[in-house]
Amino acid sequence: MEGRIIPQTPMFRGYPPIIQRPLIPLGLDALYTACRQIYPDQPNPLQVTALVKFWLGGPDPLDYISMYSNPGDPAADIEPHWHYVSFGLSDLHGDGRVHEISTEETPSGFGFELTFRLKREPNERVPPTWPAAIMQALAKYVFQSENTLCAGDHVSWHCPLDNSDSRIQHMLMCEDPQLGTVQTPYGPVIFVQIVGVCNEELQAAQHWNGPGVIDLMKSIKGAGGPWLITDMKRDTSIFEMDPSVQGAVDQGVATDGSNLTGVSARCSWTERKLIKVEDDEESELERGFSQISVSESEQIKATLKKGLINTKAALPPIRQNDDGYSFPPDDNQRKDLFSNFNGDMPVLGPAELMQKRFLEGIHLRFNLEAGSLLSLALQGRLKHGRHFTFKSVVGDTIITFVPVNVTGAFVDEEHPYAAHGPWLQVLLKEEDIECMLAELTELSELDAFALPKTFEWCDRRLIVTLMHEDF
Repeated sequence: MEGRIIPQTPMFRGYPPIIQRPLIPLGLDALYTACRQIYPDQPNPLQVTALVKFWLGGPDPLDYISMYSNPGDPAADIEPHWHYVSFGLSDLHGDGRVHEISTEETPSGFGFELTFRLKREPNERVPPTWPAAIMQALAKYVFQSENTLCAGDHVSWHCPLDNSDSRIQHMLMCEDPQLGTVQTPYGPVIFVQIVGVCNEELQAAQHWNGPGVIDLMKSIKGAGGPWLITDMKRDTSIFEMDPSVQGAVDQGVATDGSNLTGVSARCSWTERKLIKVEDDEESELERGFSQISVSESEQIKATLKKGLINTKAALPPIRQNDDGYSFPPDDNQRKDLFSNFNGDMPVLGPAELMQKRFLEGIHLRFNLEAGSLLSLALQGRLKHGRHFTFKSVVGDTIITFVPVNVTGAFVDEEHPYAAHGPWLQVLLKEEDIECMLAELTELSELDAFALPKTFEWCDRRLIVTLMHEDF
């Protein structure tokens, strides 16, 4: 039909509409940039990614773990390896969704990220993912306890890291030799590298210090090289590789003492009190025959008085700090050393419940692993004028041994045992230390006695009992 306009299908010319890609958060981009500088040929490495991000209610605190292939440098004794890098312990977003908002001058988030270097096996094309599970587990500990990990720290794992039959069952921490510290818009981030070690190397770090053992490992061929690459097939310790290393550790302990300020443990304490049985007789009884622990008793008092109790589980602290503080620690140090005194510890009620109490005698109980460190605490710490702390992994109990020259403690020579809520301090003089060390020589052969094993110093009204691991 003339004059009829037939409708035409509209046609669009020109470029298609631009689809805006989501911007990479500034904190994350700064860390990615640092990695790209080391691995310019790997802009998109394999990643382990949290399916549901932690800030959306997911279980894994680390948003991403990148896995890079590092060719190493055979001339420098650096073997080819896989390099794992975490993203999430520092502030990636800067908007408060995970970490408190910080500035360029303050640490970003917890102030660090984790890395791990695993020896690459011949013909291995894909990196194993078990290191990512280790890193997520450590990150969960950090988020729950608010204890950070630093170079020189150690982690007692008590299991092959890859669930094999390997001797590599524990971890030391050092600064990553390539990534070091990165400045982000939300503050500096230190990359802390996990180093797998065997039991003998862990014990050396406990008795002396982590940095000293790390330096020894770097110097011994086959122990990781200058970049401390973990080899899960390593079946000899540095002491077996080079017997002279033991002398270096012994000399370090004698000269420096131990940098280990405390450990997590299954521990408890009860008061031993003299009471009158008849007019001329005295009997020593242990307060707490009902088997209720000191921390439970304090919590019950707090509940009755204020109805306040925090049942949040506390994970064991694993950091070892330097000695730049005295009792009482300042707020930042207290958060690192005794996290339960800040966020995790139940509110113990009115001030009178937290008043200092002098005790006539005490009975201390430790699991076997913690008890095996008593000699270290006395020889490596107290004899060098430093304190040592055991913190319970199942409650709020804290037991701190102090020598006479530590300032700020709430014990003194007249009152060597005192409690402040669940925190017990035990003052030991030089002669006390020597006497206890003489008795505790049996601890060098832990398999030689049955548990429970009790050591008693009657003249000091002090009893120590070593219990099974799950007492």
